[in-house]
Amino acid sequence: MRALIKAAEWTLGAETGEGAPSGIYSAECITCGAQAQPTDNERLPVEVWALKHTGLNPTHRQFKATAETFWRVTPADGNPYAEQDNAQGAIQGA
Repeated sequence: MRALIKAAEWTLGAETGEGAPSGIYSAECITCGAQAQPTDNERLPVEVWALKHTGLNPTHRQFKATAETFWRVTPADGNPYAEQDNAQGAIQGA
């Protein structure tokens, strides 16, 4: 049986599944293109890299900082997919 859902409520939030990082951080020197090693969940190593890079190259003072986050859309209460997700979760948890 196929159904067309014309309107249903959804919730958008952070992806919190196992292994999902809260963020991935990186930076690139605008002057020379050097890039920091991306890090999961912690931006401090990237900040330290930028400071050290400028220390070694005093004219390199601008960076493009990038922070990636991950989202998940889930069905809200009353959405027909919520019942389907709950049933699948019960089966997988069994």
